[in-house]
Amino acid sequence: MGQLSKYQKWAFVLPLIAVLIWSLNIAVTRYVADYISPVSISFYRWLVAFLILTPFMLPKIWQQRALIRPLIPKLAVLSAFGMVLYQGLSYAAAHYTTATNMGIVNAFVPIFTIFISYLILKDRPNRFAILGSVLSFAGLLYVMGQGHISSLFMQGGHWGDAVMVLAVGFYAFYGVFLKKWQLKLPLMTSLYVQIGFALVYHLPFLLWFGLDWINAENAASVIYAGVFPSLIAPLLWMLAVQVIGPNRTSIFMNLMPVFTAIIASFWLAESWTIYHSIGGFMILVGIILAQKKSLKLPSRALESTT
Repeated sequence: MGQLSKYQKWAFVLPLIAVLIWSLNIAVTRYVADYISPVSISFYRWLVAFLILTPFMLPKIWQQRALIRPLIPKLAVLSAFGMVLYQGLSYAAAHYTTATNMGIVNAFVPIFTIFISYLILKDRPNRFAILGSVLSFAGLLYVMGQGHISSLFMQGGHWGDAVMVLAVGFYAFYGVFLKKWQLKLPLMTSLYVQIGFALVYHLPFLLWFGLDWINAENAASVIYAGVFPSLIAPLLWMLAVQVIGPNRTSIFMNLMPVFTAIIASFWLAESWTIYHSIGGFMILVGIILAQKKSLKLPSRALESTT
């Protein structure tokens, strides 16, 4: 591969900013947990994004309706996994765990993806993927047990971490189905329709749990969640994939636990402990090992709505 142009070199800043935005959103999620319910913040997030996109996207949706109509069931499934289950469970987890732990667990997406790909796509993992997955899973248990894996089983573990693991599992399903179906739609069209489905999915939950009002304590968090991680970060990420490629771009995701921990330490006064260091290192090394398969099989970029 030839030398990168000056424009391409600058493009490496794009995924860096995207990951920083998503990391800050994890801290925002933890911060706002005391001021608004998980269902409410999740609904408002996608409502803000939907309202911003509608003036630009609605005419295009009408023009592309024949293309969209046969893909509606698949878009509905993607929305359920990526925008409702993943995001909703993440907001619920924030009530019971720290932003630092959420960032570490979130880094586990590539490992989950390997095994879900095997189940759905019959993409058999190689020995590096298996070894890396085992190492990462051990690191995850170490963090959840706060340095004592035995206490994880005796005390039932950390409820918030367990919910976050479940959320990350659903996001891995989202990525695998994106790869499996490879929908022939413009990315922004796909994103907009999925957001629309997400709003519909929230309605029964809002009827059951109620909707918290936006006020001075949660308004900034709602606006941030609806604009930056929902719209700006995915656009930066997709642009980076186009310029520098999916493999180079995906590496930046490994910075999310680091960025989240730094933000949480300054803003939320969370401490980074020795068990975070040991467990986080095990997870990172495991992810690097597991991704050795990409040297033989080029991966395809996945949309992200983190």
